[in-house]
Amino acid sequence: MNRRVVLIGIAGAAGWPLLAKAQGKPPVIGFLIAGNAEPTSLLEQFRSEMRNLGYVDGQNLRIELRAGDATPASLARLADDLVGLNVNVIVTWQTPAVRAAKQATTRIPIVMAGAGDPVATGVVASLAHPGGNITGMASFTPELAGKNIELIRELLPAAKKLAALCNETDTFTKVFLEQVRAATTKAGFELDTVMTSPDGVEATFKRIRDGGAEAVMIQPSLPIELCARLALEAHLPAVCPQGAFAKLGGLFAYSGVFAENFQRAADYVDRILKGAKPADLPIQLPTMFDLAINLKTARALGLTLPPAMLARAGTVIE
Repeated sequence: MNRRVVLIGIAGAAGWPLLAKAQGKPPVIGFLIAGNAEPTSLLEQFRSEMRNLGYVDGQNLRIELRAGDATPASLARLADDLVGLNVNVIVTWQTPAVRAAKQATTRIPIVMAGAGDPVATGVVASLAHPGGNITGMASFTPELAGKNIELIRELLPAAKKLAALCNETDTFTKVFLEQVRAATTKAGFELDTVMTSPDGVEATFKRIRDGGAEAVMIQPSLPIELCARLALEAHLPAVCPQGAFAKLGGLFAYSGVFAENFQRAADYVDRILKGAKPADLPIQLPTMFDLAINLKTARALGLTLPPAMLARAGTVIE
């Protein structure tokens, strides 16, 4: 699979120079996304939350979006590009994007809109006192892996083997896999760990199927839309602790609520633009969670969802 890198410069209309001269130069926010199939939907959520705080892209704010696969080389180039633009703040989505931004600058504030455990991955010193130039939302917590695997067990009570498809280039993978191992042991699954790079997932699903796995857990920093399609083609129930996975064709996803991440990320950006230092802003954990189920995918897999599971779902995709 060819690596796909999307470069979208959202620089506004021709009126920018006059606006900057009349009102002073608007702040520029860099938005760095790793491994998501729909970068524009993430940007729209962030833009909406910024409007709620009084910032309008193209008027008193400028946003520069950089989105690509989750490979380190790709993200390093995009992060360096944002640093070269001298943006005021970099907002990141997914742990690989945080790492790329961290390596690109110690000067520009970095706000995580979602990332794996930033303490365990060495991104920050602690949740309460992050230090350095990084703060924001830690979107993946230990209970998310456990809850998704509990739901697989509820759906497939007789299943014996679960595969975990992990991103070998992501520094969060070690923590992710530790959480998955603990949850699979508790649920009584045999675990098959499959490591891949973001541009190597197409070769993995036949191996997973041939290895006897009856379901697969997808790490969120992999290309989740592609993973959802390949899992369906392999007739494998697939889950992922990221809400967009079900909307993109995955069977289900138990995750933090998408809107909460961006509401809090926008609040961090607002506070930083008003003079707050990232080192003084504690990292926040998600407080709202949602179970999203794709019934179309369930039917294609020949699965009947338990009524109790459907009743707990906050999002059901027909």
